[in-house]
Amino acid sequence: MRAIARLAAAAALCAVSGAVAAGPVRIKDLVEFDGVRGNDLVGYGLVVGLNGTGDGLRNAPFTEEMMTNILERLGVNVTGEQFRPRNVAAVFVTAALPPFARSGSRIDVTVSAIGDADSLLGGTLVMTPLNAADGEIYAVAQGTVIAGGASVEGEGAEVVQGVPTSGSIPSGGRVEREVEFDFADMESVRLALREPDFTTASRIEAALNRDFGREVAVMLDSGTVRLDIERTGARSPAHALGRVETIAVRPERRARIVVDQRSGTIVMGEDVRISRVAVAQGGLTLRIAEAPLAVQPNPFAGGETVVVPRTEADLEEEEGVGLAEVPEGTSLSEVVAGLNALGVAPRDMIDILKSIKAAGALHAEFVVR
Repeated sequence: MRAIARLAAAAALCAVSGAVAAGPVRIKDLVEFDGVRGNDLVGYGLVVGLNGTGDGLRNAPFTEEMMTNILERLGVNVTGEQFRPRNVAAVFVTAALPPFARSGSRIDVTVSAIGDADSLLGGTLVMTPLNAADGEIYAVAQGTVIAGGASVEGEGAEVVQGVPTSGSIPSGGRVEREVEFDFADMESVRLALREPDFTTASRIEAALNRDFGREVAVMLDSGTVRLDIERTGARSPAHALGRVETIAVRPERRARIVVDQRSGTIVMGEDVRISRVAVAQGGLTLRIAEAPLAVQPNPFAGGETVVVPRTEADLEEEEGVGLAEVPEGTSLSEVVAGLNALGVAPRDMIDILKSIKAAGALHAEFVVR
């Protein structure tokens, strides 16, 4: 009964969240504006100042090579020298350059070890250039690494919490180059829906035309709505999009059931419907136990000890639901009530939903994770 109560509570939460999602949503939460996007950056750098938890240079020769190059650029000649410090680690540095980022602004960076370093805790990232997909340098990263875990090691045991070989540097990157994009001269902007849907796109088109009082938007397909900047009468594309972002639209979404088999979690969307169907559910439990018996002869018989196998098998059939009728549901609450009437645990409910879907009585997309 406790499992059924958990399912009912989860379903009730889904019904509430579904009702909220069905209400008006701002356009800025439904679409991406064409041209307003970030760019991924990546770099290869060196973290120093580690407390003996860096790369083993015999296993990571690229770390030694990079450290040598950095020292030579600073005027230190280490050619032919043999040094094996354990306080440095080679890392990949990643970051996202936000749209319209200007020179001098700060961005967050993530640092991840690529060698055999044990931890980046307490290390400092040396100045690392960050490149975009075009090969140009757009930012430079440097700063103290905040590691995401801890590692403690002794002679006989080791304890690792979190991921100490990965960390972040808040505001550790400085933008050096701006992305060239003339947004102010755009004559039209495309609104790309994050979840393409013809109904939602048509509602966005109607809402835009109604708010501006003229035909300024046209739906191109299920995932794109084009906005004519000149017809909006706004002073610039930025002013037009600032007004568009706050317009509310009621989105439409496909009916969907998401199932997590590992945790037994079931999440249902508001539009899930079920046809009238009969369900029989039960289970078989087979238990097999080995209890071998040793047979030992008398001391003066001269025989050998023999192990006689002995197996105990038990087959049980659970009472189950029997043949139960699940009535047709026209709302999420009616569907949940009908499924809860079966009186089964959430993991058994997953199998029942799969079978109902296979029978064609479940009218929703079934997603298993």
